[in-house]
Amino acid sequence: MAQTLIRNGFVISMNAGRQAFENGDVLVEDDRIKAVGVIADELIAPDADIVDATDCIVLPGLVNSHVHTSQQLERGLADDVDLLTWLHERTWPFESALTEEDSYLSSLACGLELIHSGVTTFAEAGGQHVDGMGRAVTEIGLRAALCESIMDCGEGLPKGWVRSTDECMERQVAHYEKWHGAENGRIRMQFGLRTIFNCSDELLVRSREMAEERGIGIHMHVAEVLEEVQFAQKTRGAGTVEHMNRIGALSPNLLAVHTVWLTPRDMDLFRLHDVKVSHNPAAAMRVLGFAYVPELLSRGLAVSIGTDGAPSNNRMDMIDEMWLTTLIHKGRTLNPATLPAVTILEMATLHGARCMLWEDEIGSLEPGKKADLVIVHPRSAGTLPVHDPVSAMVYSMHSSDVESSMCDGRWLMRDGKVLTVDEKAVLEEAKSRAAFLRKKAGIELPDRFPTVRVR
Repeated sequence: MAQTLIRNGFVISMNAGRQAFENGDVLVEDDRIKAVGVIADELIAPDADIVDATDCIVLPGLVNSHVHTSQQLERGLADDVDLLTWLHERTWPFESALTEEDSYLSSLACGLELIHSGVTTFAEAGGQHVDGMGRAVTEIGLRAALCESIMDCGEGLPKGWVRSTDECMERQVAHYEKWHGAENGRIRMQFGLRTIFNCSDELLVRSREMAEERGIGIHMHVAEVLEEVQFAQKTRGAGTVEHMNRIGALSPNLLAVHTVWLTPRDMDLFRLHDVKVSHNPAAAMRVLGFAYVPELLSRGLAVSIGTDGAPSNNRMDMIDEMWLTTLIHKGRTLNPATLPAVTILEMATLHGARCMLWEDEIGSLEPGKKADLVIVHPRSAGTLPVHDPVSAMVYSMHSSDVESSMCDGRWLMRDGKVLTVDEKAVLEEAKSRAAFLRKKAGIELPDRFPTVRVR
């Protein structure tokens, strides 16, 4: 039995009463939280490791509910282009050039950025090499729900991405049997469906049935762009959400990502089936449009926050995404009270856990839950003073203020230094490999300015 006592911080518990504890403590025993707030001396072992959190904010580890780890090395290759160019000339060629080893490296590099921004859990959006992602998550120590992005139809996709429906299901089951519950339960599997462009009705329905049998989630881009909804209307006779409702593909274990192009009836159908939602504010602002987040929340739905992938956002930084989420929807509704700081923290913790069907173990600091937490130390000119720690977490903090993080009772980072992998070595290799992959994919970027190459 090993104990860690985090002492004298401002503890934001996110428990049912939303209690915060000024000069409060968190006691961790092995991989779980033993006590929070005011802790009796007799609970603390004589050899407990004591961590001083004076002047720090302690909160649950953040949950990133949609991230493409396999796109991390593509950052900066798809800026300022339209959607078709983004897909056909940048992202698909780059992703299809990846090997399993590249996916492993890309996932490690992405994991580093997630740790530095306070994330302890993420939902993978679906790449092509689950084993590479699984190896990376095993080593770096994060909690994750992984998936392969499967497709049984669609035009213009890279060779090998489209498989028969039976083969898609066989691969999903094989990944589930290999990885679900691995690493003390830190790794789970979900079924990954790309979009309705690339999924037959049979694949949608069979995925729901098999996911329900196993008690796992389904991760799918839904109503992401207007063209997708128009495609569904043309080929299936109804918009994406309406069609999925008709064939029985909406369910409580569906995590619908982006959901920008929804009608009021679509949102009511989400509520009827308790569909979960991942909102990705930066990606939405880049090319998708405004999502109806306040309207979804007002229906009692679990709406979480995700970063999307590096070519869609450039920043896998949940601190930035929290700040952006609150600002976007204040601006859209012309109401400064829309999505206040408390709601944003709920979306990044409790709702994230619900969206990943993991709320029984993560999302709050409570006795019996997994010891996933972050320590934030505001001490820079850009974050001080802190009059209101809850508000400051959303409006003032930067990822550079995240000092330490713990997942499953294990320190991932202390005093800004990642402990689980060699960060410098990973980033050096990622830089080199990204340049190689760009050439392999045949991606040429035009000069932004007349450029003189001196050497």
